[in-house]
Amino acid sequence: MTGRPEQVVLVDIDGSPLGTHDKATVHTTDTPLHLAFSTHVYNPDGRLLVTRRALSKLTWPGVWTNSFCGHPGPGEATEDAVRRRAQRELGLEIRDLTLHLPDFRYRAVDASGIVEHEICPVYTAVADADPVPAADEVMDWEWADPAQLVPAVRLTPWAFSPWLVLQLPLLYP
Repeated sequence: MTGRPEQVVLVDIDGSPLGTHDKATVHTTDTPLHLAFSTHVYNPDGRLLVTRRALSKLTWPGVWTNSFCGHPGPGEATEDAVRRRAQRELGLEIRDLTLHLPDFRYRAVDASGIVEHEICPVYTAVADADPVPAADEVMDWEWADPAQLVPAVRLTPWAFSPWLVLQLPLLYP
């Protein structure tokens, strides 16, 4: 790291880059469309890593979500960003990285009024170890049985991130 603020890539509705913005200040009540990614990590037994967002997170603090998310930086391949964030957020080395939902995008408004507005391809990966999460990112984690997680998210969507609520039915139709 160079000490420069982390940047996100702003895009138009077709996904073409328009410029960059500091990650720390991009999420507001009028967040511009930008690039992101979501990743669902499995262990070798097929259990899905779900994480509970740290209470210090700007959006959806304390809710359960997929394994991890992030933003590719300017000029950074999304797959490289996924591996970078796996290490940063969860202390994980991942393998078998696979793009499953290349065109996923969403806009959601947090209870505080902060907006997430992202073109957010969804990946899966495998980890051979338990996570060692960064406290500023994750407050809790669990290896969940996907067959039990899907109905739990459907029945109690308020306890989960909106992107997980939208992604699970697409990953497990």
